[in-house]
Amino acid sequence: MARTVGANKAETHERIVVAAAKAIRRNGYAGTSVGDVMKDAGLTHGGFYAHFPSREAMLAEALDRAGSDSVEALFGNAAVRAATDAVSPLEAIVESYLSERHVAATDSGCTIAGLGSETRRQSPAIKKVATRRLKEFAKLIERQTAGADHPPEALAVLSALVGALVIARIVDEPALGKQVRDAATRMVLGKSKKR
Repeated sequence: MARTVGANKAETHERIVVAAAKAIRRNGYAGTSVGDVMKDAGLTHGGFYAHFPSREAMLAEALDRAGSDSVEALFGNAAVRAATDAVSPLEAIVESYLSERHVAATDSGCTIAGLGSETRRQSPAIKKVATRRLKEFAKLIERQTAGADHPPEALAVLSALVGALVIARIVDEPALGKQVRDAATRMVLGKSKKR
């Protein structure tokens, strides 16, 4: 019986984390309330503290989940593209990250681009998760470029990608957003790319 209770608690915890990960992407940290997350998870507000000691703990775990999902989706899409279209892994990453689809995916895309400027105002626990995820992203880029004759600096690539995505999302002129993405692509890959 205890095993079933533990399994149910784990499933409920998972529902809360999934709902919170969606909420922070959609509404940012400040716009994510415990009540709304619990409602989205199909639970009552009163059960929250059986799963988390604080809202900040929930936000940190939600950011970790959202970051994991983002990296998994990005590199999964890039791996498929590299394998099927005979492009370099870095080219596939750049094309996937700077795609029109990713620009539009504010509710499911990169958490660094979506929450970056807001993260600096958060708790040390949340900043620690963000830092770990950023380092993970840079390491994945580094691994994809390890065999190149002149591999680009992973942190520079990461910065160019995130910066271009942020700018493409905030401007109200799609053509300008595409110019920014194309410029970042040329800078990172050293050639002209068409999307």
